[in-house]
Amino acid sequence: MERKDRKKEDLWDLSTLSVSDEKWYEDFAVLKEELENIRQLKGKMALSSDSFHQTLIFLEKFFKEEERLGSYAFLKYSADSTNSQVAKMAGEFDAFEASVSEAVSFFDTELVKMDEKKLSSYMAEERNKDYLVFIKKSLRMKEHILSEKEERLLSLYSPVGASAQDIFMDLNNIDLDFGTVNGEKLTHSSFARFIRSEDEKTRKDAYMGMYNAYLKNGHTIARIYSSSIKGDIFLAKARGYGSSLEKALFPDKIDQSVYRNLISTIHEALPSLNHFYEVKAKALNKDHLMHYDVYLSMTKGVESRHTYDEAVSLISKAIEPLGEDYRKTLIRGLTEEHWVDKYENTGKRSGAFSSGSYTGHAYILTNFEEEVLDSVFTLIHEGGHSMHSYYSVKNNPFMSYNYTIFEAEVASTFNEELLMHYLLKNTDDKNMRMYLISKKLDDMVATLFRQTMFAEYELIVHEAAERGEALTFEFFRQEYRKLLELYFGPKVKMLDVSDLEGLRIPHFYRAFYTYKYATGLSASIALARRVLSGGEKERNEYLSFLSSGGSKYPLESLKEAGVDMSKPDPVREATKQFKEYLAEFERLASEN
Repeated sequence: MERKDRKKEDLWDLSTLSVSDEKWYEDFAVLKEELENIRQLKGKMALSSDSFHQTLIFLEKFFKEEERLGSYAFLKYSADSTNSQVAKMAGEFDAFEASVSEAVSFFDTELVKMDEKKLSSYMAEERNKDYLVFIKKSLRMKEHILSEKEERLLSLYSPVGASAQDIFMDLNNIDLDFGTVNGEKLTHSSFARFIRSEDEKTRKDAYMGMYNAYLKNGHTIARIYSSSIKGDIFLAKARGYGSSLEKALFPDKIDQSVYRNLISTIHEALPSLNHFYEVKAKALNKDHLMHYDVYLSMTKGVESRHTYDEAVSLISKAIEPLGEDYRKTLIRGLTEEHWVDKYENTGKRSGAFSSGSYTGHAYILTNFEEEVLDSVFTLIHEGGHSMHSYYSVKNNPFMSYNYTIFEAEVASTFNEELLMHYLLKNTDDKNMRMYLISKKLDDMVATLFRQTMFAEYELIVHEAAERGEALTFEFFRQEYRKLLELYFGPKVKMLDVSDLEGLRIPHFYRAFYTYKYATGLSASIALARRVLSGGEKERNEYLSFLSSGGSKYPLESLKEAGVDMSKPDPVREATKQFKEYLAEFERLASEN
């Protein structure tokens, strides 16, 4: 369906960001002029208390406006990339942002060069209190901030450094030809549907079509990924980090032990994961599973259909443990305030996301399907992100409201935990309970185990490169196959092309990102259990976590909410929950 044919009430209302495209262009012209004024700030910040304060005020105003206009362009393009005017708008803004990075590169260098006594006196002034967190976090990076000339060079290198990701995305999303399945063009989107088909030939054809395309282009993609890894290592060395992993974790103040503990703790639970595939094979009446079988559901014949309004009603009940302010605010956002762009249309981005900003609503893009329960979980998941943004904006100044991805993945999966708890608590139907537990197990495999496998793979290949080993097509395949066999176990048979999966994961071009999904789920399981079994104190501590924004580092904010992610215990508890759900599924299956 064309976007123009969608009902207005099914589309998001972006007027909190800009009332029209025409007004956006007017404001954008002003912002471009302000960029020239930023360049005039260079060399003046440390001259006096007033100069220091005025620099911060100007940057805050500029960044806030940049965020507002950037959000509008991004959301418009995400909703309809076929609109040439919108594509032009998004392209112009992307080009502008590249020049912003270069223009503000002076700030960090000048800040860390300031006399400590003078800087302390400036920061102690009441008028600068809204910038304290921002300044302190910037100063923590001091040992990795280079000279002004070197910083400028790195800012100019930035688009070059991102080129590996850009090349991969174009190859992956535009150029690769995956063929057809059952007369339909095979795409990344249709692959997700075909691989869950009950017809084995359809699954296998989709699988082979997908991976044969990567096989044909394997050496090229391996070279692209190798370039990305080398770029990670170059930047780590240039900024004086001991490794690319240290560079990735340092801004969030995450010790490397958190990353490594995640992997080792998940390894402890691999017997449970291997057993899961035994149970799945049995449920599907198979002696073993092929790799293209692993996404099949263990249950059949259970219908769970919800209209969008019914989904909102269900979500409203599920989030009651978080109190009336949270519940009413989210429900208003999902309905009358039009935060959500609900349904698929031509040119609309696939999947779902939440995109918050300081001046506008925390908007949600989704492609809601009434016959798919996942759509309800997706909506409450993105609602969790949006409410995290809502509370962060409400309780923090602009320069310190942005939370980390490490924290973001807690707020979203926490809401999924609430929904699953509500659904299981309110069904007496054994088949529905088996269906829900099967879904929960599949989700935990995808988020807790699979993302950790990705994290382990990233660590292996980066450390190999840091040792000077050659990153060849064969090397990538060999290391990924070892992990496939370790994680999936003896009940899942791999095909010759199975290890090519390691070449199709776009997240790998944002080094050491995927582990945050696994830690996020582990933290949310612990916090949801705490809130559901606790009282007002536990709820308020969780809401305080949502409200902390970027005012604290993630391990600190989560510890205050009630979960210590510096230790392996939350991950271990999550794997224990997985084992408990698996045991219950086996028990229910044996009763059938």
